[in-house]
Amino acid sequence: MKYDPLKAYNTLPDLPPGGEIETKTILKKIISASRALSELKGAIKNLPNPMLFIDTIHLQEAQASSAIENIITTQDELFQASITDKKAENAATKEVIHYKDALWHGVKQIEKKPVLTTNLFIAIMRIIKENDSGIRNLLGTQLKNPSTGKVVYTPPEGEKIIRDKLKALEVFINTDDDIDPLVKLALIHYQFEAIHPFFDGNGRTGRIILLLYLKLSGLMDIPALYLSNYILKNRNDYYTRLRNVTEKGEWQSWILYMLDMIEISSEAGKQRIAKIEKLMDSMAKDIQKQLPRVYSRDLVEELFRLPYTKRNNIAAAGIGNVKTSGNYLMSLEEKGFLKSVVVGKEKLYLNYKLMEILKKE
Repeated sequence: MKYDPLKAYNTLPDLPPGGEIETKTILKKIISASRALSELKGAIKNLPNPMLFIDTIHLQEAQASSAIENIITTQDELFQASITDKKAENAATKEVIHYKDALWHGVKQIEKKPVLTTNLFIAIMRIIKENDSGIRNLLGTQLKNPSTGKVVYTPPEGEKIIRDKLKALEVFINTDDDIDPLVKLALIHYQFEAIHPFFDGNGRTGRIILLLYLKLSGLMDIPALYLSNYILKNRNDYYTRLRNVTEKGEWQSWILYMLDMIEISSEAGKQRIAKIEKLMDSMAKDIQKQLPRVYSRDLVEELFRLPYTKRNNIAAAGIGNVKTSGNYLMSLEEKGFLKSVVVGKEKLYLNYKLMEILKKE
């Protein structure tokens, strides 16, 4: 029966797809994508403090993933909001921060119980959207081309049908099989987006599932991969290839897109970490030389945890009391290592050289 975008796709087949998926072209691409991902994993593991850049990477991932859904905030707004005591007033910034919180929630849950489930998907969506909604239980959801208004896809309808399809996806995710995990990741992402189980937050939840699956399958120890930036830059191609799987069964081009995303994002991540490491080492030496009484390795690490910091953060890290920490930051600003900015009633200090690296994508 011919696929009709105006009718609910209740006949969406369960995974795995029929026919050959791991073609010669895909197998060749798996090698380079796996190598790049493994090198990034090694680069993170070899850091003196592997958790050091994670908050920054997750905030950038959250920003890009939200931007795909046209929820826009600047890196400055986001990084400032992440460390100020005052709650973010900008609705977009709030949603981006919720995305990061949802990702961490997912990480903690699979560390306790290494499975991906419908209940976890719902919990992730609820954190992103900051509400108690659940599986779609109303008819009439349709996805439209934002430019033309034309309906391009009508996802499955009926809560029982959606839950049955999610259950089948759960089984596929958590069953050991012979499918390469990177290919499996591509299949999982398509299927979740095709099921489209929620009223809102499907895209962002789906991209968090990608990162959690990388950890679950052992491909990354920490899900510190900035994937959404690739999708943001290649958004039209992303949606076209998704639709081509649905309409024409074109799995190869979709899987190759996802493998490209893994490879290019991994290489960019490895290069970014190398640049940040180099900057951190040179700044540490300069601070030690110019401000020997201020310098400590712990202080330098705190300056690189996020682009912005404040005296309470330095004090909380055990580097000095609040007054001493404030004096350290002022001395660092006087010597040109940091720049201060007042946000609300708080004084924040920006590691502007770190921010320059982060803004170069």
